[in-house]
Amino acid sequence: MNYDRRLQRAFSNAPSLPLSVHSRYVLFSDCHRGCGNPNDNFLKNQHLYCAALQYYHRHGFTYIELGDGDELWENRSISQIMEVHDDIFRMLSRFYHEKRLYILYGNHDIIKRSSKTTGKWAPGLFPGITFHSGLILRDRERRKDIYLTHGHQTDFLNSTLWPLSRFLVRYLWGPAERRGFLDPTSAAKNNKKKRRTEEKLTEWARANGNILITGHTHRPMIGTADAPYCNTGSCVHPYGITCIEIHHRCMSLVKWTMTTRPDQSLFVSREILADTICIDRY
Repeated sequence: MNYDRRLQRAFSNAPSLPLSVHSRYVLFSDCHRGCGNPNDNFLKNQHLYCAALQYYHRHGFTYIELGDGDELWENRSISQIMEVHDDIFRMLSRFYHEKRLYILYGNHDIIKRSSKTTGKWAPGLFPGITFHSGLILRDRERRKDIYLTHGHQTDFLNSTLWPLSRFLVRYLWGPAERRGFLDPTSAAKNNKKKRRTEEKLTEWARANGNILITGHTHRPMIGTADAPYCNTGSCVHPYGITCIEIHHRCMSLVKWTMTTRPDQSLFVSREILADTICIDRY
């Protein structure tokens, strides 16, 4: 099965949400929440993510996570991740109980597609939750639908052969990274692989006439009418976290960082990285 078929399959039974001038969605991806050890790349940005969640909850946004929310290749225990990041899961639970939370799975948390895993993912906080491979924001008025998925489907090793990739990450590349070596199979850490992945995703979006938003490569971007592919970035950047806001039928690429006021006091900053793009321009 080629990557086009894998992407089509991701949306074959995908749920849909309405997209209108009143919609407020925030899209995050690649949080890679870990178990609090030195390999937990999310830990250094947890305070930024927490501040962002509070902001989006207070302003009425629906939270959509585009996969790899939990790092389940390097870590075996979901319960340990939830225990370490208990405050985060409790905040996400507030979105869930208000019907404002949707979770997609990526390659690093692909086991969430199993019903056995679903029952273990904080059952007291998210009763009956379902994880999806894709989600569609349906624009009934102007037919500018937005397709959401993780983006690993372009890579045979990270999709079809994911058990092998998980084994290599867990027992080979994970330990090697602690010694300064980067995983050459990762689209987030290999620039050549990153570009190839982005080219495939852009071509799929262009060929199908859709706006496509993914994560996976960790490189944040807002596309154009000629290349209608966007990426949320990740929550494990050295400088902060990034996401995409959809509000008033427009998209904004946003960065959350820790910065300093003139009096040298620290605060969490929300910054729009690129010009806000109206969806009608696609």
